[in-house]
Amino acid sequence: GGRDHCRNWDWVATALGRDWHVLAPDLRGHGDSQWSPDGNYSIAGYVYDLAQLIHQQELAPVSIIAHSLGGMITLRYAGIYPDHVRRLIAIEGLGASPRRRVERSSRGVAERMQAWISEQRALSGRLPRRYSSIEDAFKRMQEANRHLSPEQARHLTQYGVNQNEDGTYSSKFDKYVRADPPYEMTVAEIEELWQRIECPTLLVYGKESWASDPVTDGRVRHFRNAQVVSIENAGHWVHHDRLDSFLDLVREFL
Repeated sequence: GGRDHCRNWDWVATALGRDWHVLAPDLRGHGDSQWSPDGNYSIAGYVYDLAQLIHQQELAPVSIIAHSLGGMITLRYAGIYPDHVRRLIAIEGLGASPRRRVERSSRGVAERMQAWISEQRALSGRLPRRYSSIEDAFKRMQEANRHLSPEQARHLTQYGVNQNEDGTYSSKFDKYVRADPPYEMTVAEIEELWQRIECPTLLVYGKESWASDPVTDGRVRHFRNAQVVSIENAGHWVHHDRLDSFLDLVREFL
């Protein structure tokens, strides 16, 4: 997911690794992957990275589990290369709700470009947040997701920060991943890619999440072979909040 890192999948990977060969890559600008030299973090760039990984390692066809931003990336990849994906699980990975997309599309190109340039300028002068200790970063992680156990929060913190020269700690992700690119696929183009997906697709949502439910907002109708499952007592990070329930769901689906 956005501003996350691959070690957030450790619990899922450990459980599934007994039966499947599991790869968990860091997105560009996230975790231990390199930062984009020009600050380019478009969805198209992420999709290209995934396509190259699968192509160069000769992995296709693959089964993919992805979360949030990762879901957006993999759903588009599966629409571009339908024969490369065997099964796909996306946790809250459809992106902005239809209402938010309408709001964004109502802005003209000049307004979008101005907003993006202003955001890039602001980020260029923004120093990464510094935590005085691992404990401070750990507390911030717990505040961000109350569903996390202390063990989960500490693990995610440990692998999500680097130590600075002055002894403080900062998150690993590039600050420029925060900026929304001014150009994106249109709603119609995204829906066209969803419609091209041939593999069985599982769209997972947390009932306590802020994300829009694809059944309620109608987006599920753009998929040929998709089912939606909402998980009780889970927020945006379903695979953390209800790990055992999520693993049961994944095993049955795969």
